[in-house]
Amino acid sequence: MLIDTSLHHLDISHIRSSCATCSLRELCLPVGLNDQEIQVLGDVVSHKRKIQRGGYLHRSGSQFQSLFAIRSGFLKTCVLEEDGRQQVTGFHMTGELLGLDAISTDTHTCDAIALEDSEVCEIPFAKLEEISRTIPSLMRHFHKIMSREIVRDHGVMLLLGSMKAEERLASFLLNLSRRFLMRGYSESEFNLRMTREEIGSYLGLKLETVSRAFSKLQDENIITVDNKHIQINDIARLRLKMGNSSCIT
Repeated sequence: MLIDTSLHHLDISHIRSSCATCSLRELCLPVGLNDQEIQVLGDVVSHKRKIQRGGYLHRSGSQFQSLFAIRSGFLKTCVLEEDGRQQVTGFHMTGELLGLDAISTDTHTCDAIALEDSEVCEIPFAKLEEISRTIPSLMRHFHKIMSREIVRDHGVMLLLGSMKAEERLASFLLNLSRRFLMRGYSESEFNLRMTREEIGSYLGLKLETVSRAFSKLQDENIITVDNKHIQINDIARLRLKMGNSSCIT
């Protein structure tokens, strides 16, 4: 949510209703900020930033200054291996925060690249820390976001360490399904923004293995694949493919 500081006469009900469709709702609405606190948070968000497909939001090694809330679009985070290969570490969609990796070291540990034309809101971290001292509920919610990222990392470790190829792909698709549903989109029909190769990099699988896993799920009529369009025909059976494992949070 962006609030022009010169427009303080703007009716707060309009500001609050705008939050409901803004990617920054994760930072404000759930923690129950009052009208004045919503204005304070809005003043901290400095500006929108557009990134064209293939463009970088930040690069590994760059200085940490801000967090970024994805207002629209889809991005991936990745690191460069010693042999020059790109290892995908995550996929991020509207309503999610990027930049948490850099808080402890003050430098970004990965590249963030747009998978489609995207737009983010920049949140200067020093200013966020400053207002969090006067709005404790904001910092508590921020800690919850960080905790969720840690849990997600643990989920990926479990995925790579104990699951077979089909189980990994089923977990990945179910994770996307849940995240789309949380944003009001269909849980059973969506487009993949990433390539099969990028999915393989994230799941620790070769491209051929990813393609075979997709084909097997489609042969069993659990999903229907049309290029990047995915339709989940039987979400219960897709969950069964995971056995006793849990999907990535």
